[in-house]
Amino acid sequence: MTKIIENRTELLFLYDIENANPNGDPLNENRPRFDHEDSTAIVSDVRLKRTIRDYWFEYKGHNGQADKDIFVRETKTVEKDNEYINDGKTRSDHFKLDKKKTSKAEHRDYILQRCIDIRVFGGVLPLAKDSITFTGPVQFQMGRSLNRTGIVEEMGTGAFASGKKKLQATLRTEYKLPYAVIGFNGIINEKAAAYSKMTEQDREELLDGMWNGTKSLISRSKFGQQPLLLLCIEYKEPFYIGNLRQRLRLVSEAEDKIRSASDYQLEMGAIVEQLNRYSDKIKSVTLRLDSRLTCLENGEVLQANGMEIITV
Repeated sequence: MTKIIENRTELLFLYDIENANPNGDPLNENRPRFDHEDSTAIVSDVRLKRTIRDYWFEYKGHNGQADKDIFVRETKTVEKDNEYINDGKTRSDHFKLDKKKTSKAEHRDYILQRCIDIRVFGGVLPLAKDSITFTGPVQFQMGRSLNRTGIVEEMGTGAFASGKKKLQATLRTEYKLPYAVIGFNGIINEKAAAYSKMTEQDREELLDGMWNGTKSLISRSKFGQQPLLLLCIEYKEPFYIGNLRQRLRLVSEAEDKIRSASDYQLEMGAIVEQLNRYSDKIKSVTLRLDSRLTCLENGEVLQANGMEIITV
């Protein structure tokens, strides 16, 4: 599946998180990013892309072996007794061909050949006397929770004291969301893919990274994240519906007290209406669902209606 992408694809991705921090803000004591006007959690597109990159690196063999790598990742250089985090130019130099002089075009093509994240997400490639910028075919809007939630503050103690001869261990503060359903809108732009050489195989690895990368993100602050829904709409022409997340609604009697997927149902009637309206522009629709999630179409259980529904 090495064919360059030719059709536009629209994505909708949902995952839920329980008693964890989906995206800490380093400028605000690592509290979850939050919109206090409507009490919804916010997750940056950068966080989602990092999840996917980490999955590709750790689980899918894009780790510098077999001519497959991730460009945007931390690498280091050791000089004498010091260890330095590399800058972008040094990282680009890692991809010079084994020859006396590498042309700009050769350097660019070699990075695109090896680095799936540049083909998919784009990036700036700093070279010796120039730079190359690729607009990523895949773009996500900022993610936002579908439900109202709040930030819970938890205090804990460390194992060690802050210094010698102290009588008490250090204290720490953690900030978490009790529960949130996070939704992302996304696009795969076939025009940008022609320049970055994103392939159909890259597209499949992207979808795998969104679903299984989220599930595989097992860290102390992220354990509790599970994928819920991945809607993939492939179009016949340069068109997309737009605002898919904004067309969703959680149906629940719990309101602000939602704590699990059993506390609500997902109303997708507004999206189904758009799919029917623009069916002549759509090539295929695939919907992947977690078995915990119940989806509705105008109050009734969602039917396939031309969609390929995969329940896991």
